[in-house]
Amino acid sequence: MKDLSEILTIARKVGWGAASLLSSYYHGTAAAPNLDIQYKDSEPVTVADLAVSEYVLSQLQAALGDEDFGYISEETYKSQQGKNPAEWVWIIDPLDGTRDFINKTGEYAIHIALVQGTQTMLAVVAVPETQKLYYATRGGGTFIETATGSLPVRLNSHKNIQDLILVVSRSHRNDRLEYLLQHLPCQNQKAIGSVGCKIAAIVEQQADVYISLSGKSAPKDWDMAAPELILTEAGGNFTHFDCTPLKYNTGDIHQWGELLASNYQNHEVLCQEAQSILTRVTSH
Repeated sequence: MKDLSEILTIARKVGWGAASLLSSYYHGTAAAPNLDIQYKDSEPVTVADLAVSEYVLSQLQAALGDEDFGYISEETYKSQQGKNPAEWVWIIDPLDGTRDFINKTGEYAIHIALVQGTQTMLAVVAVPETQKLYYATRGGGTFIETATGSLPVRLNSHKNIQDLILVVSRSHRNDRLEYLLQHLPCQNQKAIGSVGCKIAAIVEQQADVYISLSGKSAPKDWDMAAPELILTEAGGNFTHFDCTPLKYNTGDIHQWGELLASNYQNHEVLCQEAQSILTRVTSH
């Protein structure tokens, strides 16, 4: 197998290519400007999701083959349950934030993650509308790449808990989440689409905390695998409320439970606080 830095070079190139393709659909300049929106499990899917999925998979497979790698993409996964037996597996979300893509908020992203066992080892998050690409390797730090080059990014936050800014979803909301958000010590909120864009906001220090609670549905591996490494390698944390790490390719693609991402120096305190608020809502 190629070494991780060579693989990262390929993944970054694929990320930029995918961003350019997705942007052409977003701005209606692609050969098929009609998005042809379908619904799958009440979630929208567009021709752009499918075209970018095909692009990313075909580019990675052409450069790397599938002898050493398994592939899990949101658009090709279908109902195939069970884990991919390969030791190294690509987990891909060709369009994270489809609703935001359709509603033209600009807050959509492409996630490309390479997982070894159950841990992300390499991640790329491309945000077409800001023309930025975030990338990280485990132990190698996080970088932000633009047309002019790459810069390392390191989070260093010393805010008081009440001054933290929460980044929240526009569409994935439920009563438990609303209750939690109302009772947290930090009350500043900012609505942003895609998980990739939310984590980018934390990495860019425009926000501090993101919380995901699974209700009837839960985020999937491809929502979290790439953004998680981007945040943790920049010095942030992304865990369950009990501070256990996220795991991928376990045989269940859902990330059930309560997840908290932050650049807060007392991440555990934040997790405990959130956990105790939720205990109150369940006892009501």
